[in-house]
Amino acid sequence: MSFFCLLWVPFFYLFRRSVSGEGGTGGVWALLLGSITAIVQFFLGNIVSPGGFGLSRLLFGFVDIVSLPVLVPFIIYTLLMLFRGFSGTPDFANFALLWIIPVAALRAIGWSSGSDPLLLVIVPLLWTALAVGIAFFINLMANHFRWYVAIPSILCILILPPFAAAAYWAFFSQQHLYGFLLLFAAHIPFIISLLLDFRRA
Repeated sequence: MSFFCLLWVPFFYLFRRSVSGEGGTGGVWALLLGSITAIVQFFLGNIVSPGGFGLSRLLFGFVDIVSLPVLVPFIIYTLLMLFRGFSGTPDFANFALLWIIPVAALRAIGWSSGSDPLLLVIVPLLWTALAVGIAFFINLMANHFRWYVAIPSILCILILPPFAAAAYWAFFSQQHLYGFLLLFAAHIPFIISLLLDFRRA
């Protein structure tokens, strides 16, 4: 399971790039900044105290485990694009996936002693689901900017991170039915995006 946490994100990145045929811009920056972020968090520890099974555990899942590690590269990439730090075709998904690779590597080392499938298998799946799913809605708005596309896309972008954190919380709380339902819901944009990539390929 530790190898899955370590290798899933880079393998999926290579797979998606081979299917889509696009590499995007800022790959070196993504790896560099992701490495710095991972090392800093590794030494500083958790931002939120996990507590038991309640709201603190859900917030811990959002901030420290599942959602925020994926949202940060989107924020950074958006700022770099606004300040013209990159040229070329933007690819939010590839930037986020590359950012997460060093994060996943250090997490695999830190989590390996516990051999917890939730952390070593489910969480990496949620990372890629968020990275690809959020990027899917950003691209949807960029390519079809209409109010009836933008409003649902923004709502989905806002909903996906809490859904992913809730999936972590449900599995941690041994509510596996809700966990699998939330896991599937978080992967719907991910699946649609992959199907569209296959269709274009």
